[in-house]
Amino acid sequence: MPKITINKDKCKGCLLCVSVCPQRLIVVEDELNLRGIKPVKFKPGGKCVGCAMCAVICPDCCIEVYK
Repeated sequence: MPKITINKDKCKGCLLCVSVCPQRLIVVEDELNLRGIKPVKFKPGGKCVGCAMCAVICPDCCIEVYK
């Protein structure tokens, strides 16, 4: 199963990854990051298909997808 890692402190909260995830597995975190922004997180227990669209669209390269 694919695995996603998100660098929450690098995230600027643009939410582009949220908009492209076909499984709707990326959501906004409740806590603030070091920038004072609510970053995104991977939904616990979500079944990622490994399309890597989130990693491709992220302008700050905060997301990595491992297959």
